[in-house]
Amino acid sequence: MAHGSRLVDLVQHRIEGFLADRSLILRSISPDLVPLDAFSKRFLSGGKRFRARFCYSGFEAVAGRGSAQPADLFPIISAASALELFHAAALVHDDLIDNSDTRRGDPSAHRLFERVHSDAGWDGDAGDFGRAAAILLGDLLLGWSDELLDEGLEALPHRGRARAARAEFIRMRTEVTAGQYLDILEERAWRTRGDDEQRARAERVIVYKAAKYSVESPLAIGAAIAGASPQQLQSLRDFGLPLGIAYQLRDDLLGVYGDPEVTGKPAGDDLREGKRTMLIAIARERLAAGPRNVLDELLGDPDLESDQIRMLQRTIESCGAVDEVEELIGAWLAKATDVLEDAPIDAAAKAELGSLASDVARRAS
Repeated sequence: MAHGSRLVDLVQHRIEGFLADRSLILRSISPDLVPLDAFSKRFLSGGKRFRARFCYSGFEAVAGRGSAQPADLFPIISAASALELFHAAALVHDDLIDNSDTRRGDPSAHRLFERVHSDAGWDGDAGDFGRAAAILLGDLLLGWSDELLDEGLEALPHRGRARAARAEFIRMRTEVTAGQYLDILEERAWRTRGDDEQRARAERVIVYKAAKYSVESPLAIGAAIAGASPQQLQSLRDFGLPLGIAYQLRDDLLGVYGDPEVTGKPAGDDLREGKRTMLIAIARERLAAGPRNVLDELLGDPDLESDQIRMLQRTIESCGAVDEVEELIGAWLAKATDVLEDAPIDAAAKAELGSLASDVARRAS
């Protein structure tokens, strides 16, 4: 049995053991690689582990809750841990793309490497070094996620299940990269698109950058390892996609209104980064021409001051956009949980999935 905090402990233990092995390789190459080693561990030391939890829940939905013996958990725990490494890689690259200074209340990877350069007094520009080193750290974590997944799948006696899980992982990797590209495209190309397209385009980004990657794919990977039938896998997808959309819509609200003490990111960070989220698309539909022009002019300005952030927050909220997004979250959450009623999966696992659904849709960070 591996539920809740116990599952998180198992995943953390697996990650730490894997990183310890890779640390030996890095340190045998050169002591100069100590920052690369240290920062990889730093970015994998915490977090909510939602992807790992959904992966394990997908496994139990098919195998039965609590049915696996400790000796049989290695493949699924390794897959769940691999998803956390992949997520860490994505966050390192995402912070670099967005030029974010912080992650979970601490400096982002490129800022950490920038500080290493500055403290050492090396030649050249510290920012350039920080960005280059962060790209490499993200690439390293991405490669390691593959290695960790393969270690687990090699221990799986059912080769067909291993191939199915690997195929799900590969598809997820392609989809989230495509979604990330669409995200940065929308930030820069939105003026060339019709106003009537922006809600649909924002939803497309949600689906491929976040919803599938955060919920649907982890569920499918875990289910594949357990030997899911086509019907079971489809039910988990039908649950996971709408829940993933609700998850990202909540993230969009937190990116504008989240408490920095809880989210670990500056207030209104998405406004400075110019994120063309569903929240922004809805606000633009609802606002009169004057306030909409102000929103368009200020959104994406990295030097927005606190009073400008507060003014934009009030503008977006007063037009009803926040309330509409909250309604959408509720609707997508209901759509997801409705699927569970008739899903051909383990009854006890349904309760765990329902609890997880509420956690991700109503979270504060």
